[in-house]
Amino acid sequence: MNERDLRQLFAVSVEDVLPSKPATAGWDRARRTRRTRRVLGAAVLAVVLVGGGTAAVRRPSPGPPLNHTVVPTVEPTHADPVQRPPAELTFPPDPLNRLSGPATVPLSERPVQRALALFQPVDEENRADGPVRILGDDGVVRGLDVVTLAPTRDADGNEATAVQPGVLSPDGRWAAFPQTNELIMVDLTAAGVRRIPLDGYLELVVWAHDRVLVGGGNRTYAVERDTEAAGTIDVSAWNVVAPDPEAGREAALIEMIGERGSLTLRNRSAREATIRSEQRITDGVLPSPYEVNEFYGRGWLHGGRLARAAMITNNDIDGAEGVAVLDSRTGAVTHLLDLGRDRAKGCCPVLGWDNKGAVLLSLEPAALARWDPETGEITGIIRDLPGVLALAG
Repeated sequence: MNERDLRQLFAVSVEDVLPSKPATAGWDRARRTRRTRRVLGAAVLAVVLVGGGTAAVRRPSPGPPLNHTVVPTVEPTHADPVQRPPAELTFPPDPLNRLSGPATVPLSERPVQRALALFQPVDEENRADGPVRILGDDGVVRGLDVVTLAPTRDADGNEATAVQPGVLSPDGRWAAFPQTNELIMVDLTAAGVRRIPLDGYLELVVWAHDRVLVGGGNRTYAVERDTEAAGTIDVSAWNVVAPDPEAGREAALIEMIGERGSLTLRNRSAREATIRSEQRITDGVLPSPYEVNEFYGRGWLHGGRLARAAMITNNDIDGAEGVAVLDSRTGAVTHLLDLGRDRAKGCCPVLGWDNKGAVLLSLEPAALARWDPETGEITGIIRDLPGVLALAG
């Protein structure tokens, strides 16, 4: 989200949103059982901020006053390779808190010029609970009323919401939703709907400039946004990293593959997905016994840096939660956020980057938090909010 977006949003006055009753215990149980399949983001709040968790609802931070500038209030902890979150997060006012309240107008009546985020509320069983909310750059929250989304499914019958990290295009003008045997594309600026027939259980979406990579199981399609032309492409929808929106149409596709001890970055050409190179992921900069065991959720590129959630080894346990930042050119892990052992497995997927180089992630009890690897500063953005967020990139 850039300064222009903040100025537009802060110019709109907002009423405070009344809290719902918390349901932390039930939500935690749902999160722990959620990992029956490798669904991207593990039912996370996928915020697709321009560039692209779950717990009880508590009182959201109030909307910012007119012309307010968001200033983080937490002092940087340190900039060591291994960093840790503070015991308690602070939550400076942020326009994204508007997603905590219900939609005030349907999309069909008031399309957006540009969406900043989508939000799918869910119940304690991780099922969709109400319409998808769309936060426009004018500060208004719309309800998605032009299409009814079914949950995605895999071959074993596991389900997830159609809203996942990555469904919102980086420019905030389109949303692409995977469905069984089809891809639904919604033009958010015109409230128009396109349906592209495709075969199979489709579960995940990644925008690669003006194409949508959509897949599930062992098959991935590349769908052209403008022509709707579709064909299979030799990348994994589970492993491919969301490209940097600034990189352009011919930016390489990067996959994160392999198992513990052999984690690898695979570089492919943008269009044909031809393998160009492979680079072993290394974590020699980390102090012993720290290491990355495996990755989960979506990886996100920002310039030459790549961020993704991981299971790690720390001083206490083999299997702690963490977030790693890598040099995408060399495969070297440059920073590691140690989130400890006392969290639900798969708790903290990465949801993107902001335009100043901070990683956006789900970080209980925050639905969305911001981590600057260069300074160690960590602040909350959105408090507990059960659902899935997708941010524009």
